[in-house]
Amino acid sequence: MSRIGYKVIELPAGVEVSQAGEVVTVKGPKGTLTRDIASDITMTVEGNEVKFTRPSDDYKMKALHGTTRANVNNMVEGVTKGFTKNLQLVGVGYRAQLQGKKLVLSVGYSHPVEFATPENLTVEVPDNTHINISGIGKQAVGDFAAEVRAVRSPEPYKGKGIRYVDEYVRRKEGKTGK
Repeated sequence: MSRIGYKVIELPAGVEVSQAGEVVTVKGPKGTLTRDIASDITMTVEGNEVKFTRPSDDYKMKALHGTTRANVNNMVEGVTKGFTKNLQLVGVGYRAQLQGKKLVLSVGYSHPVEFATPENLTVEVPDNTHINISGIGKQAVGDFAAEVRAVRSPEPYKGKGIRYVDEYVRRKEGKTGK
């Protein structure tokens, strides 16, 4: 059984956590994040520590306890360090470029695929086969990276597609001709 909900969140210097009803606000050097939390879970801020308690040991309460703590911890980590996802384009002629605020991908379709970058994220293209997506919201970074990856997911036969830099693509042998 997970006991993640009982772990105390240590607040780094310069980070403030406040709660107004069910809305938690975390302010830090990189920005401000807000999120709704479950009304049954109680959050207490004592000095530079944040603790969470649940009213009962019901299965749903245990799940909400750990999830709430993890979400607030990700908010604290986001406003101090930030989150980054790195994507890599593998394939002949596959390339990415940044045109103003638009990410333009050429990944083997008859047309280039364009993405408007969200305003709370930073998208960098260090070379035409790598994309770095960074921001303070873990969910926003992951969602946008998954959206870009879904344009051309890596295929198992040649390994072509858009993949995360640390992703392992399991390769298949393919047909044997006679």
